[in-house]
Amino acid sequence: MTTSKMRGLGATIGTLLLAFASSFLPQETRAENGVWEVPAIQATQSPESSSHHDMEHHGEDVMGFSQTKTAHHFLLTKDGGAIEITAKDPKDTVSQNQIRMHLPHIATAFASGDFTDPMEVHDQTPPGVPTMKRLKAQIQYKFEETDTGGRVLIHSDNTKAIDAIHNFLRFQIREHHTGDSLKVK
Repeated sequence: MTTSKMRGLGATIGTLLLAFASSFLPQETRAENGVWEVPAIQATQSPESSSHHDMEHHGEDVMGFSQTKTAHHFLLTKDGGAIEITAKDPKDTVSQNQIRMHLPHIATAFASGDFTDPMEVHDQTPPGVPTMKRLKAQIQYKFEETDTGGRVLIHSDNTKAIDAIHNFLRFQIREHHTGDSLKVK
């Protein structure tokens, strides 16, 4: 290819790239004084909301149900705590059944020391997990069905295990933005 053809091709590619890139920029507007202005690019999501959105997307993939149609709650008790998930619409039997399939799986997995699901949802190992794995024989997990979903009750007599459970549940409260109390009840 000759140098002039390469320059022509380069100019064409450059024009195409500029046209493509400019389609993502805000359109310029004409101000009242006749001066053309380009509005500032606005961020649509803060890093925190983007991270929360990513976590919800991962949650849907891992848990198998809509994160927007369901509500997560985490309760800290003197002997452990609870993970509760409910369908926001009491008539949403699809979400309720999906929750009831997921939570027994969680109870069984956690009891065996498998915390893959929360690690995939949050893209990190949640606080408390290493200790919960190490002390798995001293922690009990029990699934209970509720009217609109279900819950996993977590119990231990070991104070180190209880502290780890509380750290894990507090992390979940913050990550899922549940508004649940971070205090033991």
